Amino acid sequence: MSASLKSELGGLKLDAERYIALLGKLIGEAESVQNNPAQGLVPREDNISQHVLDTLEPFSKEKGGPLTVERVSFTEGRGNVVITYPGTTPASVAFVGSHMDVVPANPETWERDPFSLSVEGDKLYGRGATDCLGHVAMLTEMMRAIAIARPSLSRTVTVIFIANEENGMVTGIGVDRLMESGKMDHIRSGPVIWVDCADSQPCVGTAGSVTWHLKAVGKLFHSGLPHKGINALELANAAIAELQDRFYLEFPSSADEERYRFSTSSTMKPTQASPAARPTPLRRRALRAACVLEPSARPLGTTRRRR
Repeated sequence: MSASLKSELGGLKLDAERYIALLGKLIGEAESVQNNPAQGLVPREDNISQHVLDTLEPFSKEKGGPLTVERVSFTEGRGNVVITYPGTTPASVAFVGSHMDVVPANPETWERDPFSLSVEGDKLYGRGATDCLGHVAMLTEMMRAIAIARPSLSRTVTVIFIANEENGMVTGIGVDRLMESGKMDHIRSGPVIWVDCADSQPCVGTAGSVTWHLKAVGKLFHSGLPHKGINALELANAAIAELQDRFYLEFPSSADEERYRFSTSSTMKPTQASPAARPTPLRRRALRAACVLEPSARPLGTTRRRR
């Protein structure tokens, strides 16, 4: 962020009481925005964004205020939100990445109700307090404070809240489709700050993420006669070992990782596995005929080997 913008916005103060009140409303919706379609959990992010829209409506252009507030939906009930405060030049600064879905929470494994905000001293507990409803509340209050102060800024300030960040099983809903639609084109004229949970400190870079599927097909046979079968698990393990060797040659460790204090190098790890076809009860000790691995490749862009 430029020094001039820091000086222009440096006087803004977070209203802690308003922030906690808004966060309480958002976490109160957390159960409805859990994202894991494989478990039957499909979020409805509009439940979150409605609280954002209600908070900022008095400061919208429609109400005579300075903010443009737009819900952008590609799937019913699962909208993204784009908020802008106009600057005096085409330059911009954008805060992107705060998402309105959460990972599932099992109340039986929590010491507190995960779907209700608990305030204990200076600690806040609840699903999404860190990842990422706390950031949604913070940036909403930031834009409210800017709208009240109405500073003359050289850069347009944009905040984008996204849907469908926690699970990539369904596409065309969140930031991917938002970029394709052109709704984010205006933020190309300045820095983009990705606001999501991390190590409670700013960072200058992070790994990308590509999840893909590897299916190995063998031959089903009883484990007592392994020479007559082909074990798909062994095939998959051998393939992953070869792919990992090649990956780490392409994305080796770099001195930049120490300079930027990255906590990990590029990685490619199998994170989920499942049999493509389960043996019958009489063949539970059978060699697997097929299995599917889902590796997650997370390359650091700054460390890729130059050819």
